[in-house]
Amino acid sequence: MNASTLVQKIWNFCHTLRDDGVGYGDYLEQLTTLLFLKLAHEYSQPPYHRDTHIPRSCDWPSLRGRTGEPLEAHYLHVLHRLGEEPGMLGAIFFKAQNKIQDPAKLARLVQMIDAEDWISLDVDTKGDLYEGLLQKNAEDTKSGAGQYFTPRPLIRAMVECVRPRPGKTIADPACGTGGFFLGAYAWLTREGATLDKKQKAFLHRETFFGNEIVAATRRLCLMNLFLHNIGDLDGEPTVERADALIAESRRKFDYVLANPPFGKKSSMTITNADGEEDRDALTYERQDFWQTTSNKQLNFLQHIVSMLKTTGQAAVVLPDNVLFEGGAGERIRRKLLETCDVHTLLRLPTGIFYAQGVKANVLFFDAKPKDGKARRPRACGSTTCAPTSISR
Repeated sequence: MNASTLVQKIWNFCHTLRDDGVGYGDYLEQLTTLLFLKLAHEYSQPPYHRDTHIPRSCDWPSLRGRTGEPLEAHYLHVLHRLGEEPGMLGAIFFKAQNKIQDPAKLARLVQMIDAEDWISLDVDTKGDLYEGLLQKNAEDTKSGAGQYFTPRPLIRAMVECVRPRPGKTIADPACGTGGFFLGAYAWLTREGATLDKKQKAFLHRETFFGNEIVAATRRLCLMNLFLHNIGDLDGEPTVERADALIAESRRKFDYVLANPPFGKKSSMTITNADGEEDRDALTYERQDFWQTTSNKQLNFLQHIVSMLKTTGQAAVVLPDNVLFEGGAGERIRRKLLETCDVHTLLRLPTGIFYAQGVKANVLFFDAKPKDGKARRPRACGSTTCAPTSISR
């Protein structure tokens, strides 16, 4: 089966589940967990023989040998058991749930995934299929999934302006489904780019670091990265399920590419012993912040500055209020101009985000060297990014 036929097959079944009340997000979650199990099984077979750390009682063959209610019961057991495992395995299955209530539909999905040899598909085919599902999920505005999905043309434009180099670290403190990581990966592996063995290994395991506080979105991100050949099945995930704003980053990064969540109020997610989550209003008291505020957009901007190495560069999507409001916003902008070389402001057209009417911008800035002298602005692809002020 060729790639286009496989994509259409996936979409057709997605529409069937939609008729039964399963949204794109729920469908994508089931596809993620089942596809991971199938891939892990394929990697455990010749010629790879990789130890995936999945117990035999919870592996792919244990699923495909069942149908009906026994399949549904066993699938629930698998999700619970693997969610308690360490490393990327536990991260993928953390708080995973079965949203497909019809055992026959679940069996059909298992059969559809089992019929394909996923490892034989090239990275682009697997990645494009998954990215297409993510975009469709984001377009389902009723689910609110669009807040985790940055339009890919915008990501490509930001990455091409920053022009990340091999052997450098890239971070996103609110990484959603991993769009900026994949955009940077595509740039670093573009046609004509040459990477030596050490650079390829660094890109595979040590380049990308992020935070995503929503468990289901983090799961989508980890699978998205894995399908694009980033990370290992038996390795530790480099995307943390934690609020990035709680504390200063443990390490500094060469690049930060981010689209922090829009909305002025910060909140903290509290998980109790039963795994239930609640949110509480939060003002971050951090010694490294210039200003204490409950505005999470301003907090993300301060946090991103704190994440940069002295030679670090950042490109951040920010709504209008961050650039123009007074009080804490004005004081933070002044400190930003003192601390960083804020060289470019890219005004975005309205309507590119799934939340309609949002007026947003991309702010490009570099951390100033220790001598305090700003570096000269660089060219953004074929267009020179002219210096601009963010004050009115």
